[in-house]
Formats: sequence, C-alpha cells, structure tokens
Amino acid sequence: MKLSARPPLKAIIFDVDGTLADTEEVHRQAFNSTFLDFKLDWFWTPECYRELLAVSGGRERMTFYAASREPGSAGHGLAAATIAEIHQQKTARYAALLAAGKIRLRPGAERLLREAQAAGVMLAIATSSASSNVESLLDLNLPAGWRDWFCVIESSDSTAEKKPSPAVYQAVLAKLPLPANECVVIEDTVNGLLAATSAGICTVITTHRYTRQDQFPGAALVVDGLGERDHSPQVLWGELRGYSCVELGLLNALVAERQAAAGAT
Repeated sequence: MKLSARPPLKAIIFDVDGTLADTEEVHRQAFNSTFLDFKLDWFWTPECYRELLAVSGGRERMTFYAASREPGSAGHGLAAATIAEIHQQKTARYAALLAAGKIRLRPGAERLLREAQAAGVMLAIATSSASSNVESLLDLNLPAGWRDWFCVIESSDSTAEKKPSPAVYQAVLAKLPLPANECVVIEDTVNGLLAATSAGICTVITTHRYTRQDQFPGAALVVDGLGERDHSPQVLWGELRGYSCVELGLLNALVAERQAAAGAT
C-alpha cells in the first residue's frame, strides 16, 4: 500500500500488563504468595489464572473467584474490605518482584516507543492496572524521564470501569485529543481488544502464554510479539505487509487501510 505524504497514524496507545511486558506470570506468583500470607488455601494454577484473566482487574478477579467458591469453603464471599487489603499487599509484593529484576520489557517494545518518539507520533497508556504498577515497571526498564514520552496515562486509578469497557480508551482519546481513526492500540487480551475496538480504534494484538490460544475477531493484526528487525514475530492472523516486525510503517499501513475502508462505506 502506498502511503500519503502525511502519515495517517498520529498516536500509539499501549496496554501495559502482557503488552509492554510479559507480567502475568509474575502477577500470578504474587497473588499466590499473598494468599498464603492471609492463610487462604487459594492457589491459582496457570490454567486457572488463564481463565481468570477474562475478568479485568486484580480486585475484580479475586471478587469473582471468591463468589465462585463453594459455600463454606475458605474465602467464599470474602468481604470487599478484605479483598482490598489482600490486593494492596499483592501490589507491594509484585513491586518487590519487579525491583528484583524479574520483569523486562517484551522484545520490540522499547524499539517501537523510540521509533514513535523520533517520528513525532504521540504515545499514550491505557491500562486496567494500578498506576503504581505501571510506574514501577517503566522506572526499571526505561531511561529517567520516560514520563515525558507519554502524552496521556490512564489507569485503574483514573478510570473506574475496567476493560472490556471502552472507558479507558475513551478517556485517552478525550485527552490527546485525536479522532480514533488516527490512533492504533497495542493490546494482548480479548478484553483489551473489545475495549479498544468499541472505542473505534484499530488494534494490534501481541499474544503471550496466557492468550495465545484465544481468538481475536476484529483485530487488524495478531502476532506473538512486536519482534525486532532481525527477528520477525510469528503472525497468527493478518500480514506484516513486507515489514520484518511491528514498526511504524506497518502501523501506518494498518491505520490507512482502516481509514480507507471506513471512507468506502
């Protein structure tokens, strides 16, 4: 596809957990360790956690799990205040694991961030995670001053409704401000895809251990990572259109294609 002289892409909006970094396994470990501290017999296996990821947000995930327990079993109907206390301690444990160097950005993440900066493409974050988790991750993995890279950061601290609600993406669009068709979202889950596409934004999915078996109808592209120029990602749906990885040229092509399709209807 030949692009116009004025690239159609004006902003890239990133999810964080599972997208910028493969954090979900560390979150699972932090949950299980914290459950032990509270003398709960809960243990979330990888298979259990994969199912629980259909519920966005840590507190919401625990609330759902508590409600699903058999009456009389440990943790059934756990009070909201107790869940909040558990989640607070889990967040602190997760931050400690981050500080210990347990999590790095996924391959291609910093490359794409720097490419966008150099090209004058705006950057934003839209996550159902807490802002403290975002800050801990990026403080350890990006240069000092990374906050200046992002025009907007919306998290569960600033947007109450969790994905698949489009609220967090609508909040980002309101602050950029840009029309949805000049943006692209990088996500990793079905809930993230539903949230972004409900807000009218072209979406690229980067799968990982917990989402690679899912289906992503409506995504512009599904790959197993952003890749690097010398190491292409595996394409699960769509095409790289001659590019070696998920880079600005490819994202411009995807956005231009969506704009053209919308103009033809």
